[in-house]
Amino acid sequence: VVKRGITTAAQLGIQGGSNGGLLTGTSLTQRPELFGAVIIDVPLLDMLRYTELPPGASWIAEYGDPSKPEEAAWLGAYSPYQHVAADAAYPPVLLMTSTADDRVHPGHARKMAARLKEAGHGRTLFFEETEGGHGGRGDRRPQAAQTAMRYMFLKRALGGVA
Repeated sequence: VVKRGITTAAQLGIQGGSNGGLLTGTSLTQRPELFGAVIIDVPLLDMLRYTELPPGASWIAEYGDPSKPEEAAWLGAYSPYQHVAADAAYPPVLLMTSTADDRVHPGHARKMAARLKEAGHGRTLFFEETEGGHGGRGDRRPQAAQTAMRYMFLKRALGGVA
């Protein structure tokens, strides 16, 4: 869409959740110049330690085993958490998770938000829902509020008036 002149990188936002959050986090750390805003929901982000948080050990067949040097090498090559750089020009980032997420431990989003902030990327926001799980709460009001939060973030980050 940028190449075709439909938009610019500064006006382009991306969002991904769960495994899509891994892809979005990888895109953020590998090619931050391509986006004006990034939303990462209930993500898997630390591929070198994912087995240490529940239920990560059950995913070894899918992702690889970070305790094996050869597999750790290619996991580490794309793992977003390990690639946060102080000298990178990251766009604004919103990380969202749920305390009760039993599919992807909220520690991934917590750690990534902390690492981005520690690296000097002050345009990092973090939200943790205390109820619900990987797919959010069953109550539509909190889901609507979180959707509004995402849209407001994008509007502000991409230059709209909020």
